[in-house]
Amino acid sequence: MKAWVLLDPVRSQQCPPGNPLLVHQFMEIGADQQVPAQHRVPSSLDPLYGVVRRYLDVVQQNPFPTELLRVALNEPSSVRTSQVVRYQAGYVICAAIAVLFFVAVPATGLCFCCCRRRRRCGGRIKADRRSLTCQRNLLTFCLSLTTAILLAGVICAFVANQWVKEQMEPGARAVPATLHTLRKNIHSIPQDRVSFSKQQLLHKRRICHGKCVSHLLKHESFLLRLAQNPPLQAECAARPPPRQGSSKAGGLMQGDRRGVQSVVEQFAVPRQQIISDLNNVSHSIGLTIHSLLKEQVFSVLEAIQGRAQDLQNSLHHLQILHKTVRTLTHFQDELGLALRDRKESAVSLLDSPRCTSCARALGKAQNLELGADYSRVPSVEQVLKTLSGLPKANFPGLIDQGNSTFNSMPDLAVAKMAQVVQDLKDEVNKVSKKVQSIADSFPVSDYTQPLNDALLQAENKSHPYLQEVKHYEKYRWIVGIVLCSVVLLVVTCNLLGLSLGACGLAMREDPSDYESRGEAGAKFLLVGVGFSFLFSWLLILLVFATFLVGGNVQTLVCKNWANQEIYKFIDTPGNLPPSMNLTQLLNLKRSLNLTSAYQGCKKGAGLWDVLQLRDAYNLEDHLHLSQYTRDFQKRLDNFNLHFEEIHFLDGAGRRDLETFRQSGIDQLDYPTFQAEMQNPVVRTSLEDLARDLEGLQKIQSNITIAGRLANESQALWKIQNATVLTQEALVVKLNESVQFLSTMAPHLQPLLKQTMAEIAMIETMLPVQAQRLLRHEIGCFTRKELGYFSQYLNWVRRTLTEDVASCQPLATALDNGRVILCDRIAEPWNAFWFSLGCCTFFLIPSIIFAIKLTKHFRPIRNRLISTASEETYPFHIPRVTALKL
Repeated sequence: MKAWVLLDPVRSQQCPPGNPLLVHQFMEIGADQQVPAQHRVPSSLDPLYGVVRRYLDVVQQNPFPTELLRVALNEPSSVRTSQVVRYQAGYVICAAIAVLFFVAVPATGLCFCCCRRRRRCGGRIKADRRSLTCQRNLLTFCLSLTTAILLAGVICAFVANQWVKEQMEPGARAVPATLHTLRKNIHSIPQDRVSFSKQQLLHKRRICHGKCVSHLLKHESFLLRLAQNPPLQAECAARPPPRQGSSKAGGLMQGDRRGVQSVVEQFAVPRQQIISDLNNVSHSIGLTIHSLLKEQVFSVLEAIQGRAQDLQNSLHHLQILHKTVRTLTHFQDELGLALRDRKESAVSLLDSPRCTSCARALGKAQNLELGADYSRVPSVEQVLKTLSGLPKANFPGLIDQGNSTFNSMPDLAVAKMAQVVQDLKDEVNKVSKKVQSIADSFPVSDYTQPLNDALLQAENKSHPYLQEVKHYEKYRWIVGIVLCSVVLLVVTCNLLGLSLGACGLAMREDPSDYESRGEAGAKFLLVGVGFSFLFSWLLILLVFATFLVGGNVQTLVCKNWANQEIYKFIDTPGNLPPSMNLTQLLNLKRSLNLTSAYQGCKKGAGLWDVLQLRDAYNLEDHLHLSQYTRDFQKRLDNFNLHFEEIHFLDGAGRRDLETFRQSGIDQLDYPTFQAEMQNPVVRTSLEDLARDLEGLQKIQSNITIAGRLANESQALWKIQNATVLTQEALVVKLNESVQFLSTMAPHLQPLLKQTMAEIAMIETMLPVQAQRLLRHEIGCFTRKELGYFSQYLNWVRRTLTEDVASCQPLATALDNGRVILCDRIAEPWNAFWFSLGCCTFFLIPSIIFAIKLTKHFRPIRNRLISTASEETYPFHIPRVTALKL
């Protein structure tokens, strides 16, 4: 049954797991030019940002002003002020409140100054009442709470002001950087047709010197303009030619071939892998075939070696059997004569009446005769005659030759497949040229060039504006710090006034006593009131100005940018004037919808999906696997390798085994051998009888009998040592040979038949199965190498649609603009005016509570008063304490 395994060795074979399909890692094309996404930076002011947004939602409850903006953009002169005021009603109300604050608080401050000059405000309490303590505590609590709110507000204002400064500068840098990276990303999608024309134009016009080179390096579209401008061509052509090895021109050439060309060049990754596999495929296939067939082949060789060994061992044991039987027969005749003489002598002696106690030994002596008769065993001369001269074949040499022939299969596969491997390498090199067609026909730059020019223009124009922003941001920050410091100064005066006033009250024994610390506390409170009146108008001006700018940015721009209302406004025909029409400016299709384009780009859609370029360029036609692998696969399918026949036995070896099978060794009467060897050489043990005679010698009274018993004992020992022991050793040797032959004989015929059948099967089926295994391995190799081609083409498809030709950077750039303007600048800006505005409005209760509390920190002037109970209080003259110098 073992031989039938060879009938279909590839039925259950899968492709070898030891050489799996590798997953290639290709270079990240355009990864260094992806627009880095800006994210909202978490801040401790986030809760404040939420409060400000909710406040602005209350102030501006109107939706996005589509009609108003349409009129303003298309017919600015027809915009009516009433429409603007109606839309900005919330801000108008806030402006009215700011104006009222701007007028009322300074006016109140002037009145307070006049009143204070006449000593009518902020004076002293003229009578001590029981309710003064409760009133003073209430005022102290209210002023403390107001001061705490002012302190919290000014801290938030300081933090927000600093946060605006910290975000303004990187935000200003991020705008041109984002535009530059986006432009680089767009420009990194080259069209090789244009690239080649650039190189030809450089070669023909010899443009690599002076001013032309500077234009070439600064403006990527210069060469395209040069092709359409003959005077410029003449000017550049008239310049001296460049020196050999110009590094700048070469660098530009190399820089132009990015994106799609880099994708094409990445074919080197699977190409190197396929070439490496081709270098090892022939030896690998040979080893695989050798590995899959070696178990059966080595089993047959082992069987041949076993049968040859059986032949030699059988012949050896037959010779031992024949020779031993003849020797035993010869010794048997001599031993029989000696035993008869010893039997007659011993029986006559032991039967004598003078022999004392000899009856037991007499019985043993009467059995002194041969036990086994070796002349009755079957003869093996005929079998030996048949096997005489065997083995005639050189079985070790045949086995070594079979091993050598079979083990040479890997080297044979290498030699046979050398030419086809070279042809396959040539096919792979041809595929490299075919892949270049992807870059040669890629048309995306026809559509991205207007966008690239627009981005370049926007980048160049953004620099001066951003420089101005940085310049004015510095002054805004300084003004914010100054006004926050004013509020902080008021808070400081309040805190000092509360602290000194409370200390003075605690140290005063009599309400009418003068206390310098209480007086100082009152003065500090009045100083805080003065600062509040003095700077309140400036604070409200800054608060309203920043509120008007930041609030409108949040409600009009950021809110509608986040919910994409701005994109929908741009998409609606007629909203934008022709000078601002993106479809015309960027040479886009009229059916393009900015909202859907943004959403598609956000999800990573390709430019040809967004720009609807599939009609102009069918990517799948260039990425079909068969057009690159057809010839490669055809050469592998047509390859055929014929393995030479392997012969494990020659004619002499077959005749030897056939002679061995027909020798009749399995028909010998081995049970007769075994039965005869069960009989002892002598029926009576000579050793026991000799020991019995020695024992009888000692008890005999007759010296003559005793002497004869000693002689008989010695004679028996001599026969035992000289003859019986030798025959017993020969019997043991004979028994080993009989055991081997009797064990081997029943299985000889089946083993020989099976071995001959396996040899015939192997020699017939080995080339066929080797061929089938070869086809199987070539099929596995083909699928593996096609997998590398498929990996590359799938990567090309994904890269061209998602990385190289992806419009996701456009969506990322738009999101970055919103994050920079709204999340990083507008939110802390709004938090600043909100915090400072809270402080400004809380200055009013601070002024009121400070003025009220000032009287309680000064000594009370007692006077005679009449009450309902007719109580009279003596007039108290305050004590004046001289200062010690």
